[in-house]
Amino acid sequence: MSDFLWPLIRAGLFRFDPETAHGLSITGLKSGFLPVLKLPPDPRLFVDIVGLRFPNPLGLAAGYDKNAEVPDEILRLGFGFVEIGTVTPLAQPGNPKPRIFRLMQDQAVINRFGFNSEGHAAALARLNARHARGGLVGVNIGANKDAADRIADYVAGIHAFAPVASYFTANISSPNTPGLRDLQARDSLRALLSAVMVARDEVAITVGRKVPVFLKIAPDLTDAGLDDVTAEILASDLDGLIVSNTTLSRAGLRDQVQANETGGMSGKPLFERSTIVLAKMRKRLGGNFPIIGVGGIHSVESAAEKIRAGADLIQLYSSIVYEGPGLPGRIVRGLSDLCTRGKLGSIRDIRDSRADYWANESLT
Repeated sequence: MSDFLWPLIRAGLFRFDPETAHGLSITGLKSGFLPVLKLPPDPRLFVDIVGLRFPNPLGLAAGYDKNAEVPDEILRLGFGFVEIGTVTPLAQPGNPKPRIFRLMQDQAVINRFGFNSEGHAAALARLNARHARGGLVGVNIGANKDAADRIADYVAGIHAFAPVASYFTANISSPNTPGLRDLQARDSLRALLSAVMVARDEVAITVGRKVPVFLKIAPDLTDAGLDDVTAEILASDLDGLIVSNTTLSRAGLRDQVQANETGGMSGKPLFERSTIVLAKMRKRLGGNFPIIGVGGIHSVESAAEKIRAGADLIQLYSSIVYEGPGLPGRIVRGLSDLCTRGKLGSIRDIRDSRADYWANESLT
């Protein structure tokens, strides 16, 4: 899509409420309206972690393609990988509408979807149908709101999607399912990680490989909370960490009307907080532990800064609402240009170069 056309298309989409616009964008991708972006592979952008080769470090975060409707169309926009979900075992409607709000002055979004999902069966059927096409597609798994045993729901996700998932993300950090973030508490996290990793190992015999598992945490944890999460991660066989989900903080927002809406805030204002947590976790976990950095990426420079703070891979979502589907291509090309200007052999050469700076920033 021409960057020239995007402001006109965005103006049209913004005439609709955000959830309707979201649905229209999914329909647009299905229709083939958006052209395929053919970026030549740049070996300097390859990232090899958790037994997978990512063609570039930029992925689409979970939350957009909740039901695995358009993963291949998303990959064609220039992303190196895509994460579908969050998917719950049983279909559930999520929270009442309206439940997503644009903060246009801040280039932010507040949502309280509450894991609206068509359930495992629907998403699995779609992923089975496209599996032979290749491409890296992660599956973000969650628990039903009324689940009697939430940990069992995560285990069910591992068993269901292991044959088709490039990797898993256990999402325990959404603020929109009551009590879900309690799974980040140390004892609960220990039980969750133990059950999930046992399930992953059980299905590995059938699948023929151990599917990597990431844990997605909130940006609202205290330093003590980060210490607890670190201890449980290091005591487990977890493959990687995703930092971070949306925040409950409303610090610094200009749109004080929409800021009163409940839910998790994402977009440009989340960048600083999520990057601080990312760097703090990098320092705690050491240089070899895989981390995906998410939150507030909206440009080439913010993408590069997330890597400098300690991210092996990066993800975005909300910024596409404002910047359009040309954004991933611009970022990937920009990272290649950065490698050229800096005479870098790999984009990973900048990783951690500003981790100390960000880790020393305060979360308060």
